[in-house]
Amino acid sequence: MKIAIPSRGGCVDDHFGHCEYYTIYEIDNNKNIINTYTLNSPEGCGCKSNIASTLHDDGVSVMLAGNIGQGAFDKLQASGIGVVRGCSGAVGDVVTSYLKGNLTDNAQVCDHHDCHHETINVDSLRLV
Repeated sequence: MKIAIPSRGGCVDDHFGHCEYYTIYEIDNNKNIINTYTLNSPEGCGCKSNIASTLHDDGVSVMLAGNIGQGAFDKLQASGIGVVRGCSGAVGDVVTSYLKGNLTDNAQVCDHHDCHHETINVDSLRLV
Protein backbone atom coordinates (compact mmCIF):
# COMPACT_ATOMS: atom_id res chain seq x y z
CA MET A 1 0.00 0.00 0.00
CA LYS A 2 1.11 3.58 -0.63
CA ILE A 3 -0.09 6.59 1.33
CA ALA A 4 0.36 10.19 0.14
CA ILE A 5 0.35 13.30 2.32
CA PRO A 6 0.31 16.85 0.90
CA SER A 7 3.28 18.40 2.68
CA ARG A 8 5.14 21.60 3.43
CA GLY A 9 8.19 21.64 5.66
CA GLY A 10 7.60 18.13 7.00
CA CYS A 11 4.02 18.82 8.07
CA VAL A 12 0.62 18.24 6.49
CA ASP A 13 -0.07 21.26 4.29
CA ASP A 14 -3.29 23.03 5.23
CA HIS A 15 -4.35 23.21 1.59
CA PHE A 16 -4.05 20.15 -0.62
CA GLY A 17 -3.97 22.08 -3.91
CA HIS A 18 -1.12 24.37 -2.94
CA CYS A 19 1.22 21.99 -1.15
CA GLU A 20 4.97 22.12 -1.71
CA TYR A 21 5.28 18.36 -2.33
CA TYR A 22 3.67 15.02 -1.48
CA THR A 23 5.30 12.69 1.01
CA ILE A 24 4.73 9.11 -0.12
CA TYR A 25 4.91 6.20 2.32
CA GLU A 26 5.18 2.59 1.17
CA ILE A 27 3.59 0.24 3.69
CA ASP A 28 4.02 -3.54 3.90
CA ASN A 29 1.30 -6.07 4.79
CA ASN A 30 2.20 -5.76 8.50
CA LYS A 31 1.58 -1.99 8.45
CA ASN A 32 5.30 -1.19 8.62
CA ILE A 33 6.76 1.75 6.71
CA ILE A 34 9.28 0.28 4.28
CA ASN A 35 10.09 3.35 2.17
CA THR A 36 9.47 7.09 2.12
CA TYR A 37 10.01 9.55 -0.72
CA THR A 38 8.65 12.83 -2.03
CA LEU A 39 6.86 13.78 -5.22
CA ASN A 40 6.87 17.38 -6.40
CA SER A 41 3.51 19.10 -6.51
CA PRO A 42 2.30 20.17 -9.97
CA GLU A 43 1.50 23.79 -10.78
CA GLY A 44 -2.09 24.85 -10.18
CA CYS A 45 -4.73 23.72 -7.77
CA GLY A 46 -5.51 20.09 -7.05
CA CYS A 47 -8.76 19.96 -9.01
CA LYS A 48 -7.15 21.29 -12.21
CA SER A 49 -3.87 19.39 -12.12
CA ASN A 50 -3.07 15.82 -13.07
CA ILE A 51 -2.06 14.89 -9.53
CA ALA A 52 -4.84 12.32 -9.02
CA SER A 53 -3.80 10.28 -12.05
CA THR A 54 -0.09 10.73 -11.23
CA LEU A 55 -0.60 9.42 -7.69
CA HIS A 56 -2.79 6.57 -8.94
CA ASP A 57 -0.16 5.58 -11.52
CA ASP A 58 2.42 5.58 -8.70
CA GLY A 59 0.28 3.11 -6.74
CA VAL A 60 -1.10 5.47 -4.08
CA SER A 61 -4.36 4.20 -2.58
CA VAL A 62 -4.79 6.59 0.38
CA MET A 63 -4.47 10.38 0.74
CA LEU A 64 -4.15 11.83 4.24
CA ALA A 65 -5.04 15.49 3.73
CA GLY A 66 -5.68 18.62 5.74
CA ASN A 67 -8.13 20.80 3.86
CA ILE A 68 -9.20 19.83 0.35
CA GLY A 69 -11.72 21.16 -2.14
CA GLN A 70 -14.61 19.13 -3.50
CA GLY A 71 -13.15 19.03 -7.03
CA ALA A 72 -9.83 17.56 -5.90
CA PHE A 73 -11.61 15.19 -3.51
CA ASP A 74 -13.82 13.92 -6.34
CA LYS A 75 -10.85 13.45 -8.70
CA LEU A 76 -8.93 11.45 -6.11
CA GLN A 77 -11.95 9.27 -5.35
CA ALA A 78 -12.54 8.69 -9.09
CA SER A 79 -8.91 7.57 -9.36
CA GLY A 80 -9.43 4.97 -6.64
CA ILE A 81 -7.66 6.95 -3.92
CA GLY A 82 -9.39 7.06 -0.56
CA VAL A 83 -9.17 10.41 1.22
CA VAL A 84 -9.00 11.11 4.94
CA ARG A 85 -9.62 14.83 5.54
CA GLY A 86 -8.79 16.95 8.58
CA CYS A 87 -5.24 15.70 9.17
CA SER A 88 -2.64 18.00 10.70
CA GLY A 89 0.82 17.86 12.22
CA ALA A 90 4.11 16.22 11.31
CA VAL A 91 3.69 13.81 8.39
CA GLY A 92 5.40 10.95 10.24
CA ASP A 93 3.02 11.29 13.18
CA VAL A 94 0.00 11.45 10.86
CA VAL A 95 0.89 8.30 8.94
CA THR A 96 1.63 6.46 12.19
CA SER A 97 -1.76 7.49 13.60
CA TYR A 98 -3.45 6.28 10.41
CA LEU A 99 -1.68 2.92 10.54
CA LYS A 100 -2.77 2.49 14.18
CA GLY A 101 -6.39 3.20 13.19
CA ASN A 102 -6.51 6.50 15.06
CA LEU A 103 -7.52 8.82 12.18
CA THR A 104 -11.03 9.40 10.92
CA ASP A 105 -12.24 11.50 8.03
CA ASN A 106 -13.81 14.78 9.15
CA ALA A 107 -16.03 14.82 6.00
CA GLN A 108 -15.34 18.54 5.39
CA VAL A 109 -14.25 20.13 2.14
CA CYS A 110 -13.21 23.68 1.36
CA ASP A 111 -16.28 25.40 0.02
CA HIS A 112 -14.55 27.97 -2.16
CA HIS A 113 -11.68 28.15 -4.60
CA ASP A 114 -8.31 29.55 -3.52
CA CYS A 115 -9.16 28.99 0.11
CA HIS A 116 -6.29 30.43 2.14
CA HIS A 117 -7.52 29.50 5.63
CA GLU A 118 -6.39 32.80 7.06
CA THR A 119 -7.80 34.50 10.10
CA ILE A 120 -8.50 38.19 10.26
CA ASN A 121 -7.66 40.29 13.29
CA VAL A 122 -10.92 42.17 13.79
CA ASP A 123 -9.21 44.69 16.07
CA SER A 124 -7.24 45.96 13.07
CA LEU A 125 -10.34 46.54 10.89
CA ARG A 126 -11.56 50.05 10.45
CA LEU A 127 -15.19 50.74 9.67
CA VAL A 128 -15.74 53.31 6.94
